[in-house]
Amino acid sequence: MSQVLAIPRPLVRLNQWTILLSVIFTWITGVIWLLAIPLAANLLGILFNYNPIIRVGRLFLKKAPSAYIPEDAQQQKFNSSIASFCLAAGLLGYLLDWQVLGYIFTGMVAIASSIAIAGFCIGCFLHFQLKQWQYRRSLKKSF
Repeated sequence: MSQVLAIPRPLVRLNQWTILLSVIFTWITGVIWLLAIPLAANLLGILFNYNPIIRVGRLFLKKAPSAYIPEDAQQQKFNSSIASFCLAAGLLGYLLDWQVLGYIFTGMVAIASSIAIAGFCIGCFLHFQLKQWQYRRSLKKSF
């Protein structure tokens, strides 16, 4: 299966909204297994390049995928990794009855997805900083 190079922005937003709403509904209802929906979808995206949320959302695009603002697939995998870690840690915290841990990690992913929906991607910023650090480190090794 070939690697997708770009993901249309509405599909990325759909994934962000799914993460945010699953956290909010978990907090409201106490049904912690709602966190498993975005967690499983993002893990499938990371491991197998198949995020079911994005695949279903693709069916509802009104224009060709190339007509939308593209989001880098590698960047989205990095962001999904961070979100998956936070969702898994939050779910584990709730399962172990460590409510504070659950709220901290689900709160972090909810804040990050809210800010991303508003237009600033914290994961993108971290990814950029990581790439800059790797580049500077490679320059030091060449001397």
